[in-house]
Amino acid sequence: MAIQLKVTAKEKSTYAVTVAFLTEAGVAVVPASARWTLTSGTGAVINGRTQVAIAPLAATVTVVLQGADLAFQAGEATTAVRLFTIEATYDSTLGTSLPLKEECRFLIDDLLVVT
Repeated sequence: MAIQLKVTAKEKSTYAVTVAFLTEAGVAVVPASARWTLTSGTGAVINGRTQVAIAPLAATVTVVLQGADLAFQAGEATTAVRLFTIEATYDSTLGTSLPLKEECRFLIDDLLVVT
């Protein structure tokens, strides 16, 4: 299920996405590996941001998107949709290298005079 963030990003500005990794029981966990991908609402990769490794790993990390990550693409209207997808693995009492996958959706506001 996708999560829609309540805050919109501003075109070509800075936007922080905070990710908290939790086990199946809702307990904070440091993943064994984690990576993220940024796509448009139609699935096109934005600014080459595909399978970007997260380092250092922690139970909570903040990924900073900026500039070209938040630029409008050809054909996008006055508000653009972005999908931030996280893929990670973790260990728990249920096993090792268990997958975690989540996606959040956010919007980018078109600023009239930004170039």
